[in-house]
Amino acid sequence: MLGVGARTTLNTLPLVLANQTRGMATLKDIRVRLKSVTNIRKITQSMKMVSAAKYARAERDLKKARSFGAGAQAFYQQAELSPAEQNAEEIEKPGTLLVAITSDRGLCGAVHSSIAKKVRSIMATDPDASNIKIVCVGDKSKAMLARQFPQNILMMFNDFGKKPPQFGDALTVATNILESGIEFDRGIILYNEFKSVVSYKTTSIPIFSSKLITSSPKINLYDSLDEDVLKSYYEYSFASLIFYAMKENACSEQSSRMTAMDSASKNAGEMIQKLTLTFNRTRQAVITKELIEIISGAAAL
Repeated sequence: MLGVGARTTLNTLPLVLANQTRGMATLKDIRVRLKSVTNIRKITQSMKMVSAAKYARAERDLKKARSFGAGAQAFYQQAELSPAEQNAEEIEKPGTLLVAITSDRGLCGAVHSSIAKKVRSIMATDPDASNIKIVCVGDKSKAMLARQFPQNILMMFNDFGKKPPQFGDALTVATNILESGIEFDRGIILYNEFKSVVSYKTTSIPIFSSKLITSSPKINLYDSLDEDVLKSYYEYSFASLIFYAMKENACSEQSSRMTAMDSASKNAGEMIQKLTLTFNRTRQAVITKELIEIISGAAAL
């Protein structure tokens, strides 16, 4: 009669054997994985073709939109505006305005995370980060920054990236910022500047407050510039800079997504080859094992 220790050993033996074979993939597991990776490659190839078409359109639109950004920046350069010219006594708590340009869609490499990283760098180096206000354009910047800097978020915009940016979108962002009544001595628009199909650069554009523009000595050189004219041009130039940054970022996003999907398709193809080889070897091993068992059984008879 078996003792208690022997019964315990026999009862735990199936569990030990199950743990030993748990890490071994069966033919069914490999077949399911192979089918899954094949479907993923089809999706990434489709997304690559869609991104290529959108990239071609975004590049054409960017060439037209660059005049908006160049014109507004040239005006500020000719007026010789700089944040240092503003009298610090006019604002009790001079602040910084950061406009982070992203979109609502992902799967495009580090396009959105580079903007969030730049914002975090500015927040970390500023001695008084409480006076920095962040405007998140796109859900991606909102998701990356809202949890870490909830007190610094001024406003958020979504529904960007599904369609090519229009001037009306930039005008909506600029109007809401100006109507919020925020006062700042330094403003920065953060976006990704398109360089080529495989490269972009996270850069910034300075923006200036209306008080700084009005107090600039070179503004008086222009004729017929009253307060209403300056206000209208300030709103238009602000919207133009945001529109230009949106177009640059959209082109960088589409090119980066196209490159990312191309790399994902190649990686999926390599994985399919490895899984196919593993499946064939495993199937051959199973067939060989069954043949050995049949031959051994026949020989035993």
